[in-house]
Amino acid sequence: MSWIKVIIIAVLAYLIGSFSFGIYLSALKGKDIRNEGSKSSGATNVTRVMGLSLGLITFFGDFVKAVLAILIGWLLEGTNGAMLAGILAVIGHNWPVYYQFRGGKGVVCSVAVILVLCPLEGSIAATAAIAVIYFTRFVSLGSLTYLFVSFVMLLVIRGFHPYGWWSLILLTLGIFQHRTNISRLLSGKENKISFSKKT
Repeated sequence: MSWIKVIIIAVLAYLIGSFSFGIYLSALKGKDIRNEGSKSSGATNVTRVMGLSLGLITFFGDFVKAVLAILIGWLLEGTNGAMLAGILAVIGHNWPVYYQFRGGKGVVCSVAVILVLCPLEGSIAATAAIAVIYFTRFVSLGSLTYLFVSFVMLLVIRGFHPYGWWSLILLTLGIFQHRTNISRLLSGKENKISFSKKT
């Protein structure tokens, strides 16, 4: 990849990833989702605070923006460009330039880029994550399961370069953003998912 294309892909993907549907929707309700619930702008916290319908809109919005970012990367520089764009979209979601660098945890964006670029491995990881969430009701544990299983699957099936290290970066970003969730899981204080609107 040429440095000019790398910079273009990185900047565009970061700026696209930085748009937060959770923050936007909460602002329409006169709130800042980052000040409520778990303080995250992601779909899980939006669901907890503002209800399932807005949570689903946030989920699909964050999913689509990640797909848009990797599509741009793909058009400019093929698979490598798409992989770069995926990482930058997640970084933008986590630390958005439009919102004082306070965003979400990047799981939906990570799910999107892995599913689109690696549908088999992403689907297996999604099945495992859904099962974990269903039986434990811990979305954070399911999210980490998705990232870990996808990393292992890509490492085993496709090797370390480039997919293994790429998914390792996504896993590392996810673990960092879930560090407080991990602490609460270990102490037995993590919140379980609820689809009822908070009153």
